[in-house]
Amino acid sequence: MRKKKNWKLEILGILLGILWLLPFYLMFVNSFKTKKEIFTDVTSPPEQWSFDNYITAFHELDFLQTLFNSLLITVSSVLLIIISSAMAAYALSRAKSRISTILFFVFVAAMLIPFQSVMIPLVTVFGQFEMLNRGGLIFMYIGFGASLSIFLYHGALNNIPKSLDEAARIDGANRWQVFWHIIFPMLKPITVTVAILNIIWIWNDYLLPSLVINKTGSETIPLKMFFFFGEYTKQWHLALAGLTLAILPVIIFYFFAQRSIIKGVSDGAIK
Repeated sequence: MRKKKNWKLEILGILLGILWLLPFYLMFVNSFKTKKEIFTDVTSPPEQWSFDNYITAFHELDFLQTLFNSLLITVSSVLLIIISSAMAAYALSRAKSRISTILFFVFVAAMLIPFQSVMIPLVTVFGQFEMLNRGGLIFMYIGFGASLSIFLYHGALNNIPKSLDEAARIDGANRWQVFWHIIFPMLKPITVTVAILNIIWIWNDYLLPSLVINKTGSETIPLKMFFFFGEYTKQWHLALAGLTLAILPVIIFYFFAQRSIIKGVSDGAIK
């Protein structure tokens, strides 16, 4: 009876996998076709596999520069979010007082504020300081990503006994050494979780870069893809080639980091 159930679950899993992969198959196959072939038959492979669409999309997207912009903004933002949030959460969790409790709830409450309610004054203020650029965008991401990250770190730090801090201080370590050499390595599972959540959000974000980036050559991949699709709306062979190039870095990243991602998420959930 159990083998029969397992057999049914395997069949269901295969069918769901095929259904999930179908859009990727259509995108990949049609990115090699001509415009005429796409409108003739969407599902079949191309008559002749050609990289002309990818060459055109690569140049029109200015792909290397756009990829560099996305990597620079995402990596810088995530690293600064991790460092600042971990230190802030450590200070709030160890310095138990009325002020620290109020500050923690302020960070938690900030997660409930919708971005749309602050985006106009935010852009206005940053414009006055001439920070509508990549640096200003990174600064904004740190602010928007800090609340959830501090909340997650704070919960993990509450499970680490203060006796570890006290033992390290007795051995002669200062507060900075205690945090970076003892406490922070113990936060690796939650750090991976924080990194994944922020990488997914920042890498795929379109709205904030569209408000902040106003200089040609500084666009992120989602922003550049918006302009690219607007230009090639009726030329699906070029649009699909550009879309394939856009998601390729994410697939490569997940392929090499899948073990760390799965382990970090599962460990973070247990914590």
